[in-house]
Amino acid sequence: MLIDYYKAIEDSSAKMRDAAQAEDWDEVMRFEGACAVLIEQLRHKSKSENLLPEQRSEKHRIMQRILQNDAQIRILVEPWLTYVERKLDGQRQLLH
Repeated sequence: MLIDYYKAIEDSSAKMRDAAQAEDWDEVMRFEGACAVLIEQLRHKSKSENLLPEQRSEKHRIMQRILQNDAQIRILVEPWLTYVERKLDGQRQLLH
């Protein structure tokens, strides 16, 4: 069912958030990849299937939780991205 894709994306986003809290960046990237695959599958499936009226409110709640997870992930990942950018800049300076 279509709603199951939303639930799976929510689950992956929660696992991605948990991995970011643990600073396990490999797991963050793994769950990000899983979310990307699920989103693509959802796009494909939604062309041929619609949510039932009672599932639309559930979808709304799921989407809110996904957005909350995303916001938390961004807050947690930002310092790591800054660190990586600095490391890369330092390596580029060594090459020049």
